[in-house]
Amino acid sequence: MRFAMLLAMMTCLLSGQEKAAPPKPDKSSYETAIIPVKTLTGDSFQRLASILHIFGEKYAADEKLRTIVVYAPRDVIAHMRKVVEAMDRPGSEAAIGRNIEMNLTYLLCPSKPVEGHQPVPADMEQVAKQLKAASLCKEVYLWDVLPLRLQEGKRTESKTRLPLPPGSAQAETSLRILPLNVIRKDTGRFVRFEEINLYIQYSGAMVNTSTSLVTAGEYKEGQKSVIGKTSASGIEGAVFAVIELKVLD
Repeated sequence: MRFAMLLAMMTCLLSGQEKAAPPKPDKSSYETAIIPVKTLTGDSFQRLASILHIFGEKYAADEKLRTIVVYAPRDVIAHMRKVVEAMDRPGSEAAIGRNIEMNLTYLLCPSKPVEGHQPVPADMEQVAKQLKAASLCKEVYLWDVLPLRLQEGKRTESKTRLPLPPGSAQAETSLRILPLNVIRKDTGRFVRFEEINLYIQYSGAMVNTSTSLVTAGEYKEGQKSVIGKTSASGIEGAVFAVIELKVLD
């Protein structure tokens, strides 16, 4: 009798420990969708991919294909698409990222020697040699160096007075720069700029003119890159703009 009761108790305990298998989710409403990513790359793309984890659905983000493939209910896909569209643009939370230090150097290249200007520093001599070798100028002088602090995905604007020798026209440069994102390649890191807009206004007793340089592109971290040239007031020649970048981790 006691053995029968003990057996019955053990049977109850064992049956109580058994749990019913969870029901399989109904995926009849699931769909597969491809969401394109048009703007963000590099770390910005990874930040966007990380944000999408909040939906708790399966998806794969491929930076090279610039797509996000989703397998989820139709309404979830619609919400994910809205998030991607909101983030996939300059200035969004996904785009704004690391700080970037940039030195902008103006090199003055007159057609003949000019008194009162500084010689190029040692770290710019190679750039000066390249400009001379390409017959872009005969003499190279340092005009000014502007240190800038940029932020990935955020437009920066500033105005700075440029020094000129006594008797020359005054010059003020206006900058509008948008570093879109940082890109990693086999040869190093690059900063992709959607906009670099340099505007110089000359003013004086006999001068009231302006000139500008507008460009975009990818520039390697730690490398001095000539981004373009513009004209100079009061001299025959050109002004070359050189940038050097450092991404702050």
